[in-house]
Amino acid sequence: MPTAAPAPRRTLAVRSADGTRLHAEVHGPAHAPPVILAHGWTCAIRLWHPLIHLLGENLRLICYDQRGHGASQAPRAAGYGTTALADDLIAVMDAALEPGERAVVAGHSMGAMTVMAAAERPRFAARTAAALLASTGAGDLTASSRVFPGAARFPRAGALAHRMMLTAPLPLGPRTRLTRAALHYATMAKDAQADMVDLCADMVHAAPALPRARWGRVLAGLDLRRNLRTLQAPTLVVAGTDDRLTPIAHARRIAEALPDCRGLVELPRTGHMTPLETPAALAQALSDLARTHLAPSNRQESA
Repeated sequence: MPTAAPAPRRTLAVRSADGTRLHAEVHGPAHAPPVILAHGWTCAIRLWHPLIHLLGENLRLICYDQRGHGASQAPRAAGYGTTALADDLIAVMDAALEPGERAVVAGHSMGAMTVMAAAERPRFAARTAAALLASTGAGDLTASSRVFPGAARFPRAGALAHRMMLTAPLPLGPRTRLTRAALHYATMAKDAQADMVDLCADMVHAAPALPRARWGRVLAGLDLRRNLRTLQAPTLVVAGTDDRLTPIAHARRIAEALPDCRGLVELPRTGHMTPLETPAALAQALSDLARTHLAPSNRQESA
C-alpha cells in the first residue's frame, strides 16, 4: 500500500472560532461526493495517505490537521478541549463544503471524539449525511486501556500509568528501534506492515510535546457519552479486536448508545491504527456510506 504523500487538489487555510489557523487539504475530483476525515491524537493528515490512494479518484476527501498537530497552529493554553475540537470541525465544513452541501464525516480516535463533540451542533447535523467512528471511546479511556501489562489485574495502577503516558510533556527524542517497537506494541497489531509502523512512528515523533500533553490531559478526563446520544446521523462503528488503547468494548458500547447505528465492524488481528492497518476495510466502508447517503448532487438547503 503506498504511503507517499499524494498531491492535494487544493489546500485551505481555515480559521477556527478562536482564530486558530488550521491546515486543510482537498483530494479527489471537485464534484465527487465529499468525505471529511479527522485524525487522532499525535497524528496528522499523513494518517489518511493510504486511504487517499485508495479513494482519491472517486471521492472528494477533505482532510485537516487538528490544532497543535501537523501544519496547524498550536493554540493558547486555554484552546484545548472538546469545544475546540467541535469548533474546528465546523470551521472546516464551512470552508470546504458548498452552501447546503452535506458530507460523510469520519474520525479516527480523537478524530471520532471530534465527531461526537460536534454532534449536538445544529450546523454539524445539517451538514452531515452519515458518520464513521473508528478506533475510539467516549469516556473512561485511562481506566480501560491495556497498553501496560498488568493493567487489567491492577486497574488503579494501570489507570495511573495510562494517564502519565497521555499527559507527560516530555519530548520523545530520536526514533530508535526501541521506541519504534514500543509504539508498534501500543498502537498496532503484531502483524502490522513495517511501512505502516514506520509511518505511525514518524507521525508520533513529529507531534510537538506540549500540544501532545495538553491534548492528553483532555483525553484523560474525556466524557462524551451524552454527546454520543445526540449523534442523529446514520453512523458506522469500526474497531480492531487487538486495540490496546481503546479496546473493542468501547466500540460495542458506542454502537449500543448511538441513535442510528448502521453496524459495528470488528476487524480481526487489528490494533488501534485502523487507517494504517486495514485501509481497504475503511475505504470500503466510506465508499458504501457515500453511495448510500450522498446522492450524486447532494446539495440541499441547510436546516
